[in-house]
Amino acid sequence: MTIRVACIDSGVNPDHPHVRPIAGGITITPDGASEGFLDLLGHGTAVAGAIREKALTAEIYAVKVFDRELATSGKILLRAIDWCLDQQMDFINLSLGTLNEAYVPAFEEKLARAKAIGTQLVAAFEMKGRPAFPGCLPSAVGVLLDPECPRHQFRETVKDGRIVYAACGFPRDIPGVPPQYNLHGISFAVANVTGYLAARVPPCPLS
Repeated sequence: MTIRVACIDSGVNPDHPHVRPIAGGITITPDGASEGFLDLLGHGTAVAGAIREKALTAEIYAVKVFDRELATSGKILLRAIDWCLDQQMDFINLSLGTLNEAYVPAFEEKLARAKAIGTQLVAAFEMKGRPAFPGCLPSAVGVLLDPECPRHQFRETVKDGRIVYAACGFPRDIPGVPPQYNLHGISFAVANVTGYLAARVPPCPLS
């Protein structure tokens, strides 16, 4: 069975060798949706590349919510999740989140819908040391950044009484570019975990 993974991010460069082929995608706008998903920032392409590195046969879909900067609205984010659920994706990679508790009821509704159709939403468990939504909610797959975790594995751990995953925060290497100058952070820990889960790779034991 082909695994379908949606990346809610800045789009994807479909010609980038780290990610192709891309199965499809869409841009979510304040007014609805539009065709196309070209990445103007590089962030979504790096996220998709990290997923592709692990899940070689997965179908990856780009769901663009960022355009010229890594910022979007809660309304657009919720609409993007709805699109992924309408398409019955197996995994939704959400390399972002919010600290605003006002969105919790809406996220809980999306997560209940995801659970009903077997979709797993993978997102950051915390940001700036604070719980991040929707990743910290019980039905989400929460991810922590672990600088000590090797790039080619991920770990189970316990945070606030629940099992979450921890992973390295670096995407795929760029030849000739030192890792510290590449994009890095919780976004790529989330992407690395999504890739492993999509490839059915088991985590390292609880730490």
